Amino acid sequence: MSLFANSNNAPGLFITFEGIDGAGKSTHIQAFADALGKKYPQHEIVLTREPGGTALGEQLREILLHHSMHLETEALLMFAARREHLATVIEPALAAGKIVISDRFTDASFAYQGGGRGLDLGKLYELEVWVQMRLPDARAGEGGQKRVLLQPDLTLLFDLPSEIAEARRSAARDPDKFEQLNASFFEQVRQEYLRRAKDDPVRFEIIDANQSKDHIWNLLQNIIIKI
Repeated sequence: MSLFANSNNAPGLFITFEGIDGAGKSTHIQAFADALGKKYPQHEIVLTREPGGTALGEQLREILLHHSMHLETEALLMFAARREHLATVIEPALAAGKIVISDRFTDASFAYQGGGRGLDLGKLYELEVWVQMRLPDARAGEGGQKRVLLQPDLTLLFDLPSEIAEARRSAARDPDKFEQLNASFFEQVRQEYLRRAKDDPVRFEIIDANQSKDHIWNLLQNIIIKI
């Protein structure tokens, strides 16, 4: 994959885990981070999450996951938390050559607020550009600085049919306001994730999450070998 020669013009590496609630991505993210850290001991691993990742972001996470609000307010708060996350955690870490692994990023906003809740995708694209567009460090050369839309170098999408994920969620902890929604909502979320993956096949690696944990871990280890 040679992901360190990435499109973000930063010496670090940015990897995200995505998928509907119940798909199992959080089960593997720590082990993935540990294994990648062993492969690249010269690069510090930064494991983070969205919404959250900062003191402010964690406060916004509590509000977003447990309080009712207007759909556009929800999207704006998600991207406000993301801007803080980028400015104080992700961008400095990438500039320092670290490997950032985030449990969710902007694909989740398109999937949940767009696909699931039905927010106009055009508004989400505007927020994505506003929050993630940046000037890279002095790598633009004589032609001047080129603006870059910061995106993950690799996104691992844990794909699982919504009815199977629903059964898994029912056996889990106390659900937040999203986890309480029905299988129809999560199927819409899933389809938006798959649309994003289809539009950006180079960035996405789709993991069939309807398999044993051991089999999924073997798939992840093969991905690590290629990074």
